[in-house]
Amino acid sequence: MVQRYFWLDKIKDGFKERNVLWLSGVRRAGKTVLCKSLPEIEYFDCELPRVRRMMEDPQSFLEGLKGFTVVLDEIHRLANPSEILKIAADHYPHTKILATGSSTLGASAKFKDTLAGRKYEIWLTPMITADLIDFKLTDLAHRFIRGGLPPFFLAKKFPERDFQEWMEAYWAKDIQELFRLERRHSFFRFAELLMVQSGGIFEATSFARPCEVSRSTISNYLAVLEATFVCHVIRPFSTHRPTEIVSAPKVYAFDTGFVCYYRGWHELRKEDYGLLWEHFVLNEIFAYTQSRKISYWRDKRGHEVDFVFASRRSEPLAIECKWSESEFDHTNIKAFRRQYPKGENLVVASDVERPYMHTYDDIKVRFVRLEDLTEFIKRQGG
Repeated sequence: MVQRYFWLDKIKDGFKERNVLWLSGVRRAGKTVLCKSLPEIEYFDCELPRVRRMMEDPQSFLEGLKGFTVVLDEIHRLANPSEILKIAADHYPHTKILATGSSTLGASAKFKDTLAGRKYEIWLTPMITADLIDFKLTDLAHRFIRGGLPPFFLAKKFPERDFQEWMEAYWAKDIQELFRLERRHSFFRFAELLMVQSGGIFEATSFARPCEVSRSTISNYLAVLEATFVCHVIRPFSTHRPTEIVSAPKVYAFDTGFVCYYRGWHELRKEDYGLLWEHFVLNEIFAYTQSRKISYWRDKRGHEVDFVFASRRSEPLAIECKWSESEFDHTNIKAFRRQYPKGENLVVASDVERPYMHTYDDIKVRFVRLEDLTEFIKRQGG
């Protein structure tokens, strides 16, 4: 069993903060295997009816596990999943509970309590650079086209059928269990279109006709996909200046493998790498910050900065993603800095061997490796 040290350290740190951890992430991201790689655990699969019966009296169940580290896998299968976690947090502080699920806690009415202040949350993203090192397979082209779900990444041949089977299981076990949506065809069509257009500006109206639903239904579908980590809504960074785009979000699919699958890419061309690198960088940011608090910037003249990371304690950090450093054009960052003169500018490129600085007119730009980016974000308070 491969030890995913980045995520094991996250769990270890989480238990220093709280005795109840919520480990979320999409189906087949590796939550179960990660949990089973922990030493000395009591593991319970809540998909099994006999396990659910054991937890019908949560207090008696927890009483028999005092002082243990307990994994409650797929806890959303319980009738009232919040109840057992709340009892553990309030009355069994020496029992460590690691609960897993495929959505944000409280995403559906099934979670009657979001356990605010009682739990520590960890979001298991698709595989990051640290995982590639752990799996001893650091070929980015392989990671891009297979995606970051470990079973897909490690498959001996391209797992084409697995992508569709994943979507079917997602609908049956996540969507129907948590949200009970209707119109399966319309939902699948919307998800497919999002994957194809991943990284683009989102306008709900443009999806309504091909999906044969209303604009409000499209907005509801997007909220469900976001709550279950299947897409990420990146909103514009703005101080409501007249020249800025202030409302239109960009939507990214959760995984490069699904982007490639729905675009029909079985082999990557040179021009495909830039888009997939942008997705990979975003995934890395999510893993390290454990937050979706990142924006993009665009003005009405079409200048755009891929990502902007801003906290209350620091000036906005501008991030441009380029597969090759030679592809960088400083025009967009220069336009951004005319509006926001203070803050650092980064170009994250796959072929940067050592970080260096370059000055364009009066704008200083740092060219960095992906591992350097996380250090800058930490300094920003991320």
